[in-house]
Amino acid sequence: MNKIIEQVTKNIAQRSCKLRGDYLSRIRQQASTGKDRAMLACGNLAHTVASCGAGQKSTILDFTRSNVAIVTAYNDMLSAHQPYQDYPDKIKNALKNVGHSAQVAGGVPAMCDGVTQGQTGMDLSLFSRDLIAQATAIALSHNTFDATLLLGVCDKIAPGQIIGALSFGHLPSAFVPSGPMPTGITNEEKVKIRQQYAAGEIDKTALQDMENSAYHSPGTCTFYGTANTNQLVFEAMGLMLPGSAFLPPNSSLRHALTDKVAKHMATITHGCSDYRPLAEVVDERTIVNGLVALLASGGSTNHTIHMIAIARASGLIVTWDDFDQLSKVVPSLTLMYPNGPADINAFQAAGGVPTLMKMLADRDLLNMDAMPIFGTMQDYLKQPVLVDGEVQFITATDSLNTDVIAAPSKQFSQQGGLRVLDGNIGRGVIKISAVAEENRFVEAPAMVFESQHDVETAYKAGQLNKDVIIVVRHNGPSANGMPELHKLMPILGNVMKAGFKTALVTDGRLSGASGKVPAAIHITPEALCGGVLSKLQDGDIICLDANNGNITVKADLAMRPEYHPDLAYEHIGAGRELFSMFRKIVSSAETGASIFNI
Repeated sequence: MNKIIEQVTKNIAQRSCKLRGDYLSRIRQQASTGKDRAMLACGNLAHTVASCGAGQKSTILDFTRSNVAIVTAYNDMLSAHQPYQDYPDKIKNALKNVGHSAQVAGGVPAMCDGVTQGQTGMDLSLFSRDLIAQATAIALSHNTFDATLLLGVCDKIAPGQIIGALSFGHLPSAFVPSGPMPTGITNEEKVKIRQQYAAGEIDKTALQDMENSAYHSPGTCTFYGTANTNQLVFEAMGLMLPGSAFLPPNSSLRHALTDKVAKHMATITHGCSDYRPLAEVVDERTIVNGLVALLASGGSTNHTIHMIAIARASGLIVTWDDFDQLSKVVPSLTLMYPNGPADINAFQAAGGVPTLMKMLADRDLLNMDAMPIFGTMQDYLKQPVLVDGEVQFITATDSLNTDVIAAPSKQFSQQGGLRVLDGNIGRGVIKISAVAEENRFVEAPAMVFESQHDVETAYKAGQLNKDVIIVVRHNGPSANGMPELHKLMPILGNVMKAGFKTALVTDGRLSGASGKVPAAIHITPEALCGGVLSKLQDGDIICLDANNGNITVKADLAMRPEYHPDLAYEHIGAGRELFSMFRKIVSSAETGASIFNI
């Protein structure tokens, strides 16, 4: 194994020794009682089966059979989750055919950042992850289940589900993906139209027509944003069946894999010879495999937050420095928008996750001794196929499109797509996989704003036609829930197109759609919590050096006071008033932006 991969894995295990030990002790205590529902009183059990038909009632009351919890994020407004409508019945039928049962244990909220971009609802987006974790825990708290199937895909939903499931880590748990929508218009056309609209060159009707062509059917969005990063990373971690992440929603193989994972869960429950509790599947080896896949694929910057929170929920302490060390030895092996023109369907056609995993294994960049929910890690170097209606796994191919997944022994960049930034402004992260080499160093005067809407106003007034570093502060977790600031990307893209040097520095987020504009995000400490951002003023010279991981301001700030606007108006309306406690106790972005102290 690569020495850095090995060392980072050991570092995580060593620094987490006590926390991980306490977590495993708690989970093993839960497992020691045996089948959860066997401990229930007769009245408890009667409530459990009251709505069931006679056959299902008999199966659930037979403690030699398994009862699988379904935690679903289904709703029929969001394209990625609409396909889940019929999944519970499919899962129940698959398990019934082998003598077991399943119940919908609960639903979790599923909000879409695509709907809430630039809207007040975006202030709830990051907080929804921990709310989803709580909802997952409530669903499982009935203690009537032997395993868990998680039906969730998008940005905060899947991370929240796995965090919640880890509190019931004595249960085997797996994701059941739903797949991407078919490809619509090209990503180049999408970017072009958005920049034209930001520049006032086309009207809203043309923009709406384009957006409808890009997002047009059930399934995940096809660009490589947070939703698809979830799917790729969680498959790499062994939290779903091999090769299942990016199959089309209604394909025969997709349905066959859903049946297979349902049946498989009944074979790895407590008391089975191949018992695989989630707490032992998610360990330091699994986490590092996920980080390696994230970096090699140029995945979402949101995972510099989510992976830390997921690790913490399993008793592991992961830091941004772990990301940085890994990124120096993990090459960039894929080109997917925003890192390149291809979308997730082109990635799947080129070989998908199994081909990427094969390449990583060939380079000794994976912990191949990690324990996935199915088979061994060798099975995650295989692709599923249907043979006479049955799923079989065959060795993954090399890349079938070397413009999307690199050819063997080749790479698109020597380093992974993320870098950690450090300097007198604070610490943050930058996604450099889509940033041209000549734009990775920017030194320019600052213009300081408190919201992305103010930047938009300044752009329309012609105030950004110069070399400028845009600072958007008071957008961290404690300030307003750390919204994504995607209104800025077409604007700053146009500033670059006009020939000016520009960059973004913010304590807010951008996520998987971070593109060609250099963006230092997740700056911590955030402005509201005493960060240096709160002292910056227009005209301060900021130096962003992504290649060397530096972010500095060339000004003496020692005697300069902090500036904090009245944010009360951002804390009410659209449900935001219900999350005041989250804003008070949330941790920093560098520690997972979590409300949990576990």
